[in-house]
Amino acid sequence: MPLPRPRLKALSLAVLTAAAITAPAAAVPASADARAVSQAVPPGLRGTLLSARPLTGAAALPSAARNWYVTYLSEGASGKPVTVSGVISVPASPPPPGGWPVISWAHGTTGTADVCAPSADTADGPAHGYLASVKPTLDAWVAHGFAVVRTDYEGLGTPGGHPYMNGRSAADSVIDMVRAARRVDPHIGRDWFAAGHSQGGHATLFTAADTGERGDVRLRGAIAIAPGGWGYSQTVAYLQAMPGAKDALAFLPTILFGAAAAEPAIKPEELVTGEVRPLLDAARTGCMDQVRAVAAETTVSSVFRPGADTGTLTGYLRKQEPVGLKVRVPTLVAQGTADVLVPKQTTDLMVADLCRGAAKVTYRTYAGADHRASVPASFDDALAFARTILAGGTPASTC
Repeated sequence: MPLPRPRLKALSLAVLTAAAITAPAAAVPASADARAVSQAVPPGLRGTLLSARPLTGAAALPSAARNWYVTYLSEGASGKPVTVSGVISVPASPPPPGGWPVISWAHGTTGTADVCAPSADTADGPAHGYLASVKPTLDAWVAHGFAVVRTDYEGLGTPGGHPYMNGRSAADSVIDMVRAARRVDPHIGRDWFAAGHSQGGHATLFTAADTGERGDVRLRGAIAIAPGGWGYSQTVAYLQAMPGAKDALAFLPTILFGAAAAEPAIKPEELVTGEVRPLLDAARTGCMDQVRAVAAETTVSSVFRPGADTGTLTGYLRKQEPVGLKVRVPTLVAQGTADVLVPKQTTDLMVADLCRGAAKVTYRTYAGADHRASVPASFDDALAFARTILAGGTPASTC
């Protein structure tokens, strides 16, 4: 039964959010290619480095001594091996004993097309608006002595579809990115923090609750900024009640293509009306800004086809909600009070649920900060949080 309209409005867009290597690389056989492997990833091979090359341009962090574009082996939403790409940036400062601590960054929503991969960013790239907004904060982590590694996630810039907001796939990509980085530069330490924004905040929470980490790397804490996904299973009900919501429509193709990438029984074209098809077409080749432009010019009276079976979609989305998670490390949740994509009200609910699972949550809010502004606004608190843990302390819980 659809939720009453006030409840749907409160959920709002929180439902729809979600933007010259030497020895180590030579150790990887030239024929290593996860795409050719059809079995599950054997124990110990996740994070295997497949390729690495120096990186310059918009995707590189300016304060880093070196930036690399890499591909590595991870496990996808289906449980089978996938090739994932990403970027590694290391500080100019000397590594401390044990190596540089690591920030494994999970990016926010850019889209599902390969051109939306952050590692492929250019000054005029289709996802540059969002990526440029978070780049100064990532660069600040490097300037403060952290190696910053950034996964593109499964299916962005590499073969296969991108399973948007799939908690398992995202957590695996985030964790295995750290393993790959340590094979690129031996000065990168084993102590690391998961951090991310929006879609990446969701990925961070699933990473913090993951129990499959081996002893090769050691997750010390998690930083989730404006994490999306609360009420995700209400997507269909929300759009049925408010089919003309332009911002919501802009996220729909990403949600549908992302779900279909993980659950082949979901067929986006069979679910939506002809009025929505231009949005799907835009998302196949463009990123969020391009889809938003189409949504702004599109009038939709009905989103889903009459009689369309949306049950499989709703069931899949429910499994990706960050509900009942038990974080196993101290977790900082940061939220702007002026965020309309991930409203504070929904993050309040999410934090309360996280606290019921484990009293390891520190919740900070930032007056007047909107969705993107929450990233720079929370940096000082995030840095202090990480430093406290590295110094042997325990951040105060607000649970």
